[in-house]
Amino acid sequence: MNSLEHPVPRERAKPPFGSRTSLIERLKDPSDKALAVILLAPAFLLLALIVVYPIGRLIWNSFFDLRLSGGAGATFIGLENYALVLQDKDFWSATWNTVLITLITVPGALVVGLGLAMLANLPFRRQWPVRLALLLPWALPLAFAGLIFAWFFHSEYGVVNDVMRRAGGAEPRMWLLQPAWAFAAICLTIVWKTSSFMALILLAGLQMIPKSLYEAAEVDGASKWQQFWQITIPMLMPAIVVALIFRTITALQTFDIPYTMTRGGPGNSTETLAMLIHKTTIDYLDVGYGSTLAVFMFVLSLFITGFYIQRIGRNA
Repeated sequence: MNSLEHPVPRERAKPPFGSRTSLIERLKDPSDKALAVILLAPAFLLLALIVVYPIGRLIWNSFFDLRLSGGAGATFIGLENYALVLQDKDFWSATWNTVLITLITVPGALVVGLGLAMLANLPFRRQWPVRLALLLPWALPLAFAGLIFAWFFHSEYGVVNDVMRRAGGAEPRMWLLQPAWAFAAICLTIVWKTSSFMALILLAGLQMIPKSLYEAAEVDGASKWQQFWQITIPMLMPAIVVALIFRTITALQTFDIPYTMTRGGPGNSTETLAMLIHKTTIDYLDVGYGSTLAVFMFVLSLFITGFYIQRIGRNA
């Protein structure tokens, strides 16, 4: 061998896969997949703590007869709570009220919110007062909004009866003591409270639509009504789907406004599923049966959200 030739360096041996050196080297120079796992691990852990564990605990409690009033321990009863729920008239009444409130207030809030969003999107010289007006109903606490409208519809000193009396001399009506009128008053309050939330989401979607589309449509001779249906609505559909999903989930969990306005009355004509769960677990201290009712509400919310994503979201 020539002494001037450099020896060929030997290939460095790789440490075993499970060794400490291998782990340190992988952490120093992680692959894309490993880096994604490291970055998402805290989020997954937080999600498991605040979502997965409570839902799992809820389902676990639904298989037990767990009452806090008797002092006895939890007794495993299997699917007995689920059978009792399906035979419970109060459950079906509360579920129907919840679904009916959702079917009325979600489209109502969407229509009113779309009108408010288009109004706030107009080229005012000073737009901040209009947009601030959208924030006020949304920022108002739900219970406070319920108390305000309960005062509006009060049978003796309410604003609505006072206006009717001054306008035409009509007799005062007991709005919150008649099932149909109480339900209508609750739906009106929810639409007023939630339409601003819909308007804020739709306003963000309106601002993302290019102005050039409307300019081209005007050149082609399209009217304002044609521009609305052929440009605004199709371009706004992703924002509409997002607003509908969030609004529907909160509508299925309606509690504060009916509770503060009527406490579920008269009778149980305005009692929602969330109010029934609250009454079962807080008033009656029946955690097992209340957990079963909450599981049914969770399944209902999951089903309707999946419908939005598969049907409406696909078209958007």
